[in-house]
Amino acid sequence: MPTPAALDDLTATARLWASDDPDETTRAELTAVIEAAEGGDAQAVADLEDRFSGMLQFGTAGLRGALGAGPNRMNRAVVIRAAAGLTAHLQKDIPEPIVVIGYDARHGSADFARDTAGVVTAAGGRAMLLPRTLPTSLLAFAVRHLRADAGVMVTASHNPPQDNGYKVYLGDGSQIVSPADVEIAAEIAKVESVASVPRAHAGWEVLSEDIVEAYLDGVTQVIDPHSAREVSIVHTAMHGVGTQTLLAAFDRAGFPAPETVAAQAEPDPDFPTVAFPNPEEDGALDLALAQASESGADLLIANDPDADRCAAAVRDRDGGWRLLSGDELGVLLGSRIIVGGVEPDESLACSIVSSRLLAAMSAAVGVNHVETLTGFKWIARVPGLRFGYEEALGYCVDPRRVKDKDGISAALLIAELVAILKAQGRSVLDVLDDLHRQYGAHASGSFSVRVDQLEQIETVMRRLRENPPQQIAGVDVAQFDDLNEGGALPPTDGLRWYLVDGSRVIVRPSGTEPKVKIYLEAIEYVRDEGLDHARWIAGERLGRLREAMAELTALDGR
Repeated sequence: MPTPAALDDLTATARLWASDDPDETTRAELTAVIEAAEGGDAQAVADLEDRFSGMLQFGTAGLRGALGAGPNRMNRAVVIRAAAGLTAHLQKDIPEPIVVIGYDARHGSADFARDTAGVVTAAGGRAMLLPRTLPTSLLAFAVRHLRADAGVMVTASHNPPQDNGYKVYLGDGSQIVSPADVEIAAEIAKVESVASVPRAHAGWEVLSEDIVEAYLDGVTQVIDPHSAREVSIVHTAMHGVGTQTLLAAFDRAGFPAPETVAAQAEPDPDFPTVAFPNPEEDGALDLALAQASESGADLLIANDPDADRCAAAVRDRDGGWRLLSGDELGVLLGSRIIVGGVEPDESLACSIVSSRLLAAMSAAVGVNHVETLTGFKWIARVPGLRFGYEEALGYCVDPRRVKDKDGISAALLIAELVAILKAQGRSVLDVLDDLHRQYGAHASGSFSVRVDQLEQIETVMRRLRENPPQQIAGVDVAQFDDLNEGGALPPTDGLRWYLVDGSRVIVRPSGTEPKVKIYLEAIEYVRDEGLDHARWIAGERLGRLREAMAELTALDGR
């Protein structure tokens, strides 16, 4: 418990914030916490201290955090300040900036979008609001299509239902990177109060469905107009905003209508059928897989709630279902891009935590490959980008139109590939076999260590940085890289080990959630014993790496 004087200061600060809060709901919420804290409720005091531990940090992911009252939460007061900071940043060079604003179906998203439009409009800018809840990738498309100066997408992507976020795009349609994030944060810090921010209550433009039509016209061009289309698909939007856009795209591209998982097809900010609305989470696709099994489908496609990610599962050879990993789907899409042709001045790219198989494939056919830092804010900036992906189910297959990951265009491309192979009597698993025979069995995986306090992340990273292991899982380290020191890539908080057997380990803090992420890859080349044996060896190595790194990253480790 703080001292009585410190508690008085805290509650006074909180009451001042509440008096400036434009939202009745969060104002009442905060007032209740203040009164409980003043009454001696220790839990309320701790809650209040957390809410006022600082302003929710604006970084290269924009804002993201739990909904609620106070500066360390996502709410209208914080969003209005962020919108004012962004607008002030833009007006340093552009007196009347054009800003496109999109939003998903999470709690508060529509209000946050309208508040942003009101701030831009009152400052003399031109705010254009997307016509309804739509995928994040459509906002990224709209920024370039409308020649806007910036874009804002209100979304927390696949985070839990209690979260929301605020993602900012530059005029080229890509996410912000430093120093723009620092400069915007500095402008936000100058905002003394919400009351001091001029805010219009009308006057912005609500875009028509023409922007959706333009996106659909563009996105359907990622596939060959003459390729096979016969494929049976089950789709889940994970209670997000992807259903209508995906169905329209597949219809326009000439595919049979995908069958939707009805319980998850419509937007629902409470995500009632999943603990975490992320296709990567265990159990998240149980409903979709059950329906796909019953329907006899060839392919299951899942989008996350803002539909910028895409997951896929296919029929296994034993008749069951096989969920493709993010790396497997990445190299399959990459192989389709390569077959379609890559110009000499174009590049394929993936993040440093993704599999090295795409790099091997590119080298074999003389295509330039680029490794980037994690996140599409970096992948989208690769000169001449033709295709880029990261293992967390993010794929950019049409960078000329969308300089970001896009779950709709990726879904079209994987559906086309499955249809082509089906017509040949083959499957994507056959393609993976071919790639592993030629370039080695690549086994990759990841796991996370969740923390209760952010200081625990710093403890784990400092321990590994100061005393990096010389062996991992009994295998000598050939090279250790502290990514914070920079080099070929900009400095980032991460550690990387290459082992003498070709395995790779990367440890880094998550950019969006309170956890440390560990990425593993083992490679075994196919020899006389065959592909299955090589995969078994790679899998065994991966398992040993996981056990070793779980011990090395344990929160109670020494």
